[in-house]
Formats: sequence, structure tokens, C-alpha cells
Amino acid sequence: MNTATTTLILNEGFLARRNWLDWLFAALVLAGGLFALQRYGSYMDVYEKAILLGSIPSAIWLGWFWRPLRALMVAVAAFSLLAIAAYQSDLARADTVFWLKYFLSSQSAILWMSVLFFMSTTFYWLGMFARGQAAAMERIGSGVAWAAVTMALIGSMVRWYESYLISPDVGHIPVSNLYEVFVLFCWMTAAFYLYFEQQYGTRALGAFVMLIVSAAVGFLLWYTVVREAHEIQPLVPALQSWWMKLHVPANFIGYGTFAIAAMVAFAYLIKMHAAETRWWKLAPLWALGVVLCFEPLVFRQSASGGMSDYWAVYFGLSALIAGGIVALRGRIAQRLPAFEVLDDVMYKAIAVGFAFFTIATVLGALWAAEAWGGYWSWDPKETWALIVWLNYAAWLHMRLMKGLRGAVSAWWALVGLAITTFAFLGVNMFLSGLHSYGNL
Repeated sequence: MNTATTTLILNEGFLARRNWLDWLFAALVLAGGLFALQRYGSYMDVYEKAILLGSIPSAIWLGWFWRPLRALMVAVAAFSLLAIAAYQSDLARADTVFWLKYFLSSQSAILWMSVLFFMSTTFYWLGMFARGQAAAMERIGSGVAWAAVTMALIGSMVRWYESYLISPDVGHIPVSNLYEVFVLFCWMTAAFYLYFEQQYGTRALGAFVMLIVSAAVGFLLWYTVVREAHEIQPLVPALQSWWMKLHVPANFIGYGTFAIAAMVAFAYLIKMHAAETRWWKLAPLWALGVVLCFEPLVFRQSASGGMSDYWAVYFGLSALIAGGIVALRGRIAQRLPAFEVLDDVMYKAIAVGFAFFTIATVLGALWAAEAWGGYWSWDPKETWALIVWLNYAAWLHMRLMKGLRGAVSAWWALVGLAITTFAFLGVNMFLSGLHSYGNL
């Protein structure tokens, strides 16, 4: 049998497995994409139209590959269109129409996202310690996480529309500043975790992964209040490019999956040290908790130069949670999956993140050539992106070539999160350069 015949048979088998719901979903995606092209095509250049048309088969494939995404896409599209209809091309209606004011305007939806992620984290941890009701608590935590992802996507889609209501010149996809990309990080991280949750048939890791999502939500709320970051601002000239629609989401798939890998690594170490009683053996875990809580110290906002009340509370809660996890490690370890599962999730999360981070880096170089006339300029953001890439390239090389496993790989994944966090936030705080669009 030749290659062409084999390919045809494989393709026929794939299509033969589609049921009527799959084809209905495909028809809805196609209709929605063509409607968007007809309705909003006048605001797009030829490249943006190509991206939209390319997203149609991509969305269909994703819905066929992982069926829960179909319900998510339909719900987001339906509520986003409901919000658009409620606006009636008047942005002021966000403060007068009930559904917009309390649920569907971008800011309301993102605030609901924030509350729901906190609730999801709480239910996952209740499931970790509940006797007899653990599965029910974790199931609720998973459901609430799905609701949070839905509200995040609705908020992002409506924010996109709101930017055009301000002015067609202001309109842009909401991935242009720290506020918008933190929303992107939250829902992408949660969505990828929910995929791993279903694939491995365990919800226990949600307690750890949702901690990093809740930490991001805490930063987002502070940034909203202190910087009024939720206000939609015009794009700076360098960001007025269709490259942004590709580069930024690919980048944050990397950030999100690297964060998942780090929190799974934390769970791995907790399980490994579950029976340890010697304090000096636990010192690295206690030190890890301190390091994870140290971040708020850089956000000093009080007049005296000390830590603001918000970050003092944030620091206290973070330290309490980290200390509680280490102190209750024995009970937590009983709920965690086997080491082999933890190790495999860690590996697959890093592998997916590395692939997309590589794509994002290449796209960024192409964008830089168009915007600044050169593919690489050793800007601080570019330099740290390279460091992140090299770190995970080395991790994957050591795993695939040398069989890296166990505590070393877990600690390395955690160090990777620290490097990635500095590349994401630290560069904005301490360094300046061509990428300084989201200053703190």
C-alpha cells in the first residue's frame, strides 16, 4: 500500500468518527467566521482577514480534538453577541443596562472571572481535605474553573468590541498591556490545566495550579485599582500590527504551561517529602515558600516607602498558604496522583510551552524586523526571552537524552518559573527597552 492510499484511509477514518454534533459545531464555526468577516471585515487589513479565515479550521479542529471546547466556544460567542447587541453602538450603555453593568461589560465579566477563580481554588483545596466529599468538592472546583474561563473570554471579546466603540483608531485585540495579558494568562493557564485534568483523570492538581492563577488574579486586581489599568488606551505605534495577534497568544501559551509545570513540580516535591520529619531536609521547601511570597516586596506603594496594606495582606496570605502546604504535606500527598503521573504532566506541559514559546520568539523576530528594522537587538526583553528558551531547551534535552527525572527535574522546573516570571514582569519593573509597554 503506497503512502497516498494510507493517508486517504487515515483521513477517511478520522472523518468517519465525526457525529452529527461535530458537523453541527463545524457549521456554526464556519457561519460565525464568515459573519465576523462580513460584519467587521472593513476594519481588517488583508493579513487580519487571513488570520480570521485560518482560525476557522483551527477552531473546528480544536472542538473536535477536545469536545468540552465546543460548549465553551458556543457559550462565549452567544454571550459576546448578546453584549454587543445590548450596547447598540453606545458605550455609555455599560452603566445603564442591567446585564452589561453587572455581567457582560468587559470589566464586569473580568471581575466575575476573578471571583470565580478564587472560588475554584477554594473548592479544590476543600476537596484536598474533605472526608467523604473530596470528589464532590473537586468536581465543583473544576466546574467553577470552567465558568471562570468562560467569563474571561467573554470579557476579552467584549473589551475588543468596546475598544472600537471608543474609536475605530483605538480598536485592537485585547493583548496589548499588562492588564489584558494577565487576563490572557489566567484563562489560558486554567484551560490547559483543565485539559490535563481530563486526560489524566485526576483533579487533585487543581489545588496547586489554581494557586498560581489566583496569585495572578490578585496582581490583576491591584493593578486595576492602583493603575486604573482596565481603561482602554490607544495602541502605541509599534503595537499597531497584525503580528501582535499571533506573537502574544503564542507567548502566553508558553508562560501558562510553564506555570503549570512549576506548580506540578511543587506538588511532586510535597509528595516526595511527605514522610520527612527532619527540619533541615524540609528547609528547601520552606525556602521555596518564602521565595514565592517575596514578590510583593517589590510593589511598595505607601508614602513611607514600606509595603502597602494590600501587599502586606497578600504577603501574609501567601506565606500562610505556603507554610500550611508544607505543614500538612502528609495529608496532601495522599490525594496527589502517582509520581509517574506528576512527572508526565510536568514533561508534557513544558514540551507544549517550549514549542509555542519557540514559535512566539520566531514571530517576535519577524515583527521586530518590520517595526524596528532588525530581527534581534539584544533588548532586555529579548535577552531574557532567550534565557527562558535556553533554560527549557536544556531541561528537555536532559530529559530526552539523559533521562532526567525526580527531584532535580522538579526543582529545575521551579527555577524555570522564577526565570520566566522575571522575563515577564521583572524586565518591566527593573529594566527598560523597546518592549516597555506595560510599566508597573
